[in-house]
Amino acid sequence: MNVIQTRLPGCAIIEPAVFGDARGCFFETWNAERFAALGLPDRFVQNNVSTSSRGVLRGLHYQWPRPQGKLVSVLEGEVYDVAVDIRRGSPTFGRWEAVVLSAENKKQFWIPEGFAHGFAVLSERAVFSYLCTDVYVKEADAGVRWNDAALAIDWPLAEPILSAKDQQAPFLEDIAEDRLPVYAPAPERG
Repeated sequence: MNVIQTRLPGCAIIEPAVFGDARGCFFETWNAERFAALGLPDRFVQNNVSTSSRGVLRGLHYQWPRPQGKLVSVLEGEVYDVAVDIRRGSPTFGRWEAVVLSAENKKQFWIPEGFAHGFAVLSERAVFSYLCTDVYVKEADAGVRWNDAALAIDWPLAEPILSAKDQQAPFLEDIAEDRLPVYAPAPERG
């Protein structure tokens, strides 16, 4: 397994070791011991799967309070996946990172608690998997507008297909401080 740190401390791209032959392939998507040894999450409590068609954009979603860290991957198709740091007081507040995830490249994206998340579907269809560190809590459900000019995310879609909720999500600057996660520096390892 190869872990690639991103420009956003805590967010990481994970490339699993893939073993293949003429029959197909095998790879681990999560292993508690290996992940813990690399400083990645070793406990998840909920797994979600969504299906979407080409041009769909889901996000930018987060939970507060009761934040969720997410280990995301694509089981079928291809997406442009984005994480945005929305933690009050973070040195990277408002910055984003993106990665193309696909069934073919088998990459995973670890998005820690305190980040907003979204993706745009690039293939005809995508089946998307989310391993979450906390359960979904309706009262904590929140979002940031996908095309917030202050974030300047370089989405590959000019006119995506959006849910009503995502169309009406607030801009980051309009979200009350108490509805945003709080930055807490990671403890130093010793």
